[in-house]
Amino acid sequence: MSDMKLNGADLAILNSRFEGVVRKMANTLLRTGRSGVLNRARDFSCCIVTDAGDLLAAAESLPIHVLAGPDMMARTMKQFHPVLKRGDAFLHNSPYHGCSHPADLTLLVPVIDDDGTHRFTVLAKAHQADIGNSEPTTYMGNARDLYHEGALIFPAVQVQRDYQDIGDIIRMCEMRIRVPEQWRGDYLAMVGAVRIGEKELLALGREVGWDRLKTFSGQWFDYSEAAMVDALANLPDGQAHASSTHDAFPGMPETGVTIHAKVVVDSVARRIRVDLTDNPDSLPCGMNLSEACARTAAMIGVFNSLDHRVPKNAGAFRRIDVVLRRGCIAGITEHPYSCSTATTNIADRVANAVQVAIADLGDGFGMAEVGAVIAPSAGVISGIDARTGKPFVNQIFLAFSGGAASPQADAWWTTAHVGNAGMCCIDGVELDELYQPLLVKRRAFLTDSEGPGRFTGAPSTIVEFGPLVGAFDIGYGSDGHVNAPLGVRGGGAGGRADQWLDRADGGAEALPACALVNVRAGDIITAISAGGGGYGDPLSRAPESVAEAVREGYLSPERARDIYRVALDAAGYPDLSATQALRAAS
Repeated sequence: MSDMKLNGADLAILNSRFEGVVRKMANTLLRTGRSGVLNRARDFSCCIVTDAGDLLAAAESLPIHVLAGPDMMARTMKQFHPVLKRGDAFLHNSPYHGCSHPADLTLLVPVIDDDGTHRFTVLAKAHQADIGNSEPTTYMGNARDLYHEGALIFPAVQVQRDYQDIGDIIRMCEMRIRVPEQWRGDYLAMVGAVRIGEKELLALGREVGWDRLKTFSGQWFDYSEAAMVDALANLPDGQAHASSTHDAFPGMPETGVTIHAKVVVDSVARRIRVDLTDNPDSLPCGMNLSEACARTAAMIGVFNSLDHRVPKNAGAFRRIDVVLRRGCIAGITEHPYSCSTATTNIADRVANAVQVAIADLGDGFGMAEVGAVIAPSAGVISGIDARTGKPFVNQIFLAFSGGAASPQADAWWTTAHVGNAGMCCIDGVELDELYQPLLVKRRAFLTDSEGPGRFTGAPSTIVEFGPLVGAFDIGYGSDGHVNAPLGVRGGGAGGRADQWLDRADGGAEALPACALVNVRAGDIITAISAGGGGYGDPLSRAPESVAEAVREGYLSPERARDIYRVALDAAGYPDLSATQALRAAS
């Protein structure tokens, strides 16, 4: 085996085979998941790790799910269950043992060859509509600790033996989940995904040989590391510090929490180091990061600033050093501090600080800030459906934007948040109204809410919705009202988040940033998501791009003139001589 050497064609073919396996896993989850979180929003991820726990392949997954974490979860499985057998499966969602946050229930299956040797582990991670929290939301930002949060926690707990469910575990889950039939459907979808992955890998190993697959893994990691080396060589040497501030939530200081990242690029040694140790201690709220999310968020900021062709696997990770400390809100959170929102709010601030720091190293690098989450338009909705008398709970994805500008292009508008990278889909209004007693009155992008720049950030979204009949509760944690997403290298800030409630009796009330709100029939909740920051001086933006945004209704003529210094003719096209004069006078 040690003398085996694969050529480039072999590597490409086998990489495609592994990617095909994780795509089959993802398609299984998408097509069979019961909740809208899975079958509409695609808030799930599938991946393969080696027997040593190194990430080898991931489907088109949410970055916050799969960069760091699968390795720690697979190693936890082996630590707690040193004797693995074919037919085993393990539930894992403990943020203290490598998972992202408790809502991301993960199913791990060891792939055991015909000789009883552990070869790979397949993982399916699926965000849950309900994981047993004390409040009907899986983003419980106000949780004082894990006990207040109330989530079911599974640190690599065996749930299948000989391909059969261990009924005690299933019954325990069903007793704590508000809509157990929906949870059971999602669980079975996860089982289908990992068993498809196991079946495909066993067939692949029998076809090409396990030694060949092991050789591939080693060489693919080396290739990926080499690609990372080349990408880092293109970054400017030096170090930079940047910060990103989260709005005040329950359990936080009144001024919010500022996250600091120190980034050191050594383009000679071809390494990048992200130091997150200079950050506040863990707080009595649900905003603390798990170790997996702290590491992953830092890596997202790095990968957002590099050539996108670098493979995201354990080989490329060898060149990234992330320094964390225990007991830190952006580090290694220890039990029983809550990590309920670990995949989103503070994680977004970490990734933003990293990519802004890299932008500070020079023009053409890094990114602006991606907009914050989670507006009520992407909240968790729950209650009793007055049409059927049955309970419901689901996260809705009516609208979000948040995309940040890069040095080369305008934002991807529906990025959602930096850890999502645009992988979650926006719900169809008709389906949300079908599955919940919900009526959507308006869904749109807000004019003049983009982050201005040479390249622009996404505009904010606005959604107006309420109960069709009866009432519902909606839980959310909407950051970005006070601290808008900032631009870099002269770019401007994107639109701020906001939310308010217009009552049926004519009264109106502003809503807090983080809450569980009861909305009654006739009430309308308005949710505005954060936009994204811009990159570069707005005066260097192409006049035709500005004019096109005006013609499309995303930009007013006044903003075109005042911010971009672009004059338009009567038909909405650039008056180039007047524009040149405006810009020269600025």
